[in-house]
Amino acid sequence: MIEATDESGTDLDLDPYVAVAAHTMAWMKVHPGAELSVTAVDESAMAELNERWMDKEGPTDVLAFPMDELRPGDGVEGVLGDLVLCPTVAERQAAEAGHPVRAELELLTVHGVLHLLGYDHAEPEEHREMFGLQDEILAAWRNGDPTP
Repeated sequence: MIEATDESGTDLDLDPYVAVAAHTMAWMKVHPGAELSVTAVDESAMAELNERWMDKEGPTDVLAFPMDELRPGDGVEGVLGDLVLCPTVAERQAAEAGHPVRAELELLTVHGVLHLLGYDHAEPEEHREMFGLQDEILAAWRNGDPTP
């Protein structure tokens, strides 16, 4: 079950991001009963979360807060965690990257779900693995490919 809340003040339709999160969870073979919360927030709220939990200043694009440490294919039902998106930061990043805001928010959603599943990109090998998987999932999503 995925619960979505827009607290960003942008009237963001979260349905596309709930759908890509569900696709990602299915792709990664997360138990279908796993719970995920997706919340869109404004820059002030994101900056506060980023400082409080990551010890970094200013707003960021996405934060992931894992709960039950679910892992791909573990077959465990539980709470995957909380995913927090900042649409206005995503909007600037989309403009810089030259693609639509929706594509940026889809990417950030997949990225965040992978973080919730224990993936990281601090080391070069981790980066290659996580971003390769992210690209694979996004390509399948955009092509309408079913999960493996």
